[in-house]
Amino acid sequence: MSTPTETAPTIGRIVHYKLSGHDVSMIDLESMQSFGGQGVIRSPAKLGDVLPAIITRTYEGSGTAVNLQVFLDGNHSYWATSRSQGTDHGQWSWPPRA
Repeated sequence: MSTPTETAPTIGRIVHYKLSGHDVSMIDLESMQSFGGQGVIRSPAKLGDVLPAIITRTYEGSGTAVNLQVFLDGNHSYWATSRSQGTDHGQWSWPPRA
């Protein structure tokens, strides 16, 4: 049986994503542009926050690079493109087994 770290990413899998400083800036900008900030209800996004994300696209031959829809704590989400697997800011990882 393979472990999650050996599993290839596939569309629809839930992963953890660690926000980078650029991500936080883009999330804040998108929130302000959405109806002037009205209608977007969420907790503040901070550098290093680890959030759930779903894999929306994989790239054949690219190893672990994927596109993600990151679920923010509220009614807003963030599209993170071409992100690799790892533990640094701006990277995704498999959730630990419970």
